[in-house]
Amino acid sequence: MIHAGVTRSPTDAWVAQQVREATPWNAGQRFLIRDNNIKFSQGFRGMLAARGIEDIRLPCYSPDLNAVCKRFQGSVRQECLDHVIVFNEQNLRRVIREYVAYYNQMRPHQGIGQSIPDPPLEPKETGSVEAQPVLGGLHHHYYRKAA
Repeated sequence: MIHAGVTRSPTDAWVAQQVREATPWNAGQRFLIRDNNIKFSQGFRGMLAARGIEDIRLPCYSPDLNAVCKRFQGSVRQECLDHVIVFNEQNLRRVIREYVAYYNQMRPHQGIGQSIPDPPLEPKETGSVEAQPVLGGLHHHYYRKAA
């Protein structure tokens, strides 16, 4: 997960700002896969073209083509938001930011070699196993403490 934004009422300008924040210094993202929401206006598409990002619009009623996004949304909902009481937008931002960090750096994934997207630089092979609570103890990150 590269970027997660939270707002009560997303607009075309807000969506464009999220793309700018997710692609600082034209960081090399090449594609944006999106649905047919009206928030993706001509101005938004022009901004993508200026950044060299190809706009891939999914056909209507094709949920299988957006499986990666839907899977991440399901993970956020089932592993996080279904178990947390959110009080306001600021609280939701903090919860989502912490979950995204957990998802990218700690959560086990069913990927190549069971690896996580953003692994630690030097995995430790020895030492006692410690647990670090995440999201107030909703999840735990297990790691080896240096001996």
